[in-house]
Parts: sequence; structure tokens; C-alpha cells
Amino acid sequence: MKHSFLMVVAFMTMIVCSASSCGKNDDNSNTNNTPENTTPMANGKIKIKVGSQTITATLLDNNSAKAFQEMLPLTINMVELNNNEKYHDLAKSLPTNSSNPGTVKNGDLMLYGSKTLVLFYKTFSTSYSYTRLGSVDDVTRLALGSGNVTVTFEME
Repeated sequence: MKHSFLMVVAFMTMIVCSASSCGKNDDNSNTNNTPENTTPMANGKIKIKVGSQTITATLLDNNSAKAFQEMLPLTINMVELNNNEKYHDLAKSLPTNSSNPGTVKNGDLMLYGSKTLVLFYKTFSTSYSYTRLGSVDDVTRLALGSGNVTVTFEME
């Protein structure tokens, strides 16, 4: 009887441990609750060209922004979405450290998932998670217009 009871307890422990991974952290969702570094990157100034307009932005000192910087110069077609952002799916994945910012700000340059580059031009509340890459230095000069646009990102 004792032996049967121990077998049942051992079996139940195995089920519980496999369902919860027994504390093992092997989440592949790329989403965490630790905010990424928000310090500006040394030599992290970039130019963003839209038509004849050129504005500057500052990249953050994190692995995602560094990987994005290595892709520059980059000229891409950014697609309009929700009257608040332009996005482009990059050819390769970048490192991520996504978290929910609560509020996306006008001028934020972020990564959605590991491949979607997003440039926001309106401030709004969000429930989505993003990896911060940087932000436009003077948002009063950020004029992306309506519809899709061709954007060039390059080092300043």
C-alpha cells in the first residue's frame, strides 16, 4: 500500500513538473518584463530621409538597436497602418527584448516581433509588446504623410 501511494505521488510530481517546467525558464516568446536599456548609444545618431525631408533619431544602447545599426544604410518601403505608424518587415530577424510600453510615443522607432520595424507618428496607448530601438530627436519635424512611404535610414 505504501509503495502504491509513493508511486502515485511520484507520478503526480512528474506531471506537475512537466507542465510547469519546474521553474526552468525556457520561454521562447522573446517577451519579458525587464525593460531594455534606455540609454542613448554612443555614436547612435541616424538620419531618416522621407522624400526631401531629413530628420535625426538617436538609437538606444541595446543589442537590438546595434543589430539594426549594422544594417544601415537601408532604404525601404514602409506601409501605413492604423493612421499612427509605418512598418516594414525586415529581411532578417534582430535580437529582441520586448516589453509592453503602455504608451507608444510619436517618434518611437521600435521592433514588433523580431523582424517588423515600426516608426510611430502618433502617441497612443497599447497592449502590444515592442523592442525599443530609439526615437526621433525632434518630433515636430516628423511628417510621414498618409499612405506608404519610401524611407532611408543611414548613419549621421
